[in-house]
Amino acid sequence: MRVVAGETLANGRFEGAAYGPTSISMILDVEEPGGGPRRHLHPYDETWIVLEGEDLVFEVGDRRARARAGDIVLAPPGVPHSFTNRGAAAARLICIHASPSIVTEFLE
Repeated sequence: MRVVAGETLANGRFEGAAYGPTSISMILDVEEPGGGPRRHLHPYDETWIVLEGEDLVFEVGDRRARARAGDIVLAPPGVPHSFTNRGAAAARLICIHASPSIVTEFLE
């Protein structure tokens, strides 16, 4: 077992490969109103757990959905995706990458 202190992660990024045998990476993400990553894709699944936030708009492929605190959003490998915090307050999410390293291809 290993405990990784959240405050030691640069920009909230945890890449499993740097911490021993694990098959995931993740980002502890905080997005201010209007914020979110531009359209991109990964060669593996990505899963978001919305911890705080009331109006996040996710675009995965040609589908669009709204999410809020307590929701889980899934994106399959190789499908372009992005999200935007449309709420009035900051949103907190855990972005789980099904890979020991984060591999991102930005499309915009």
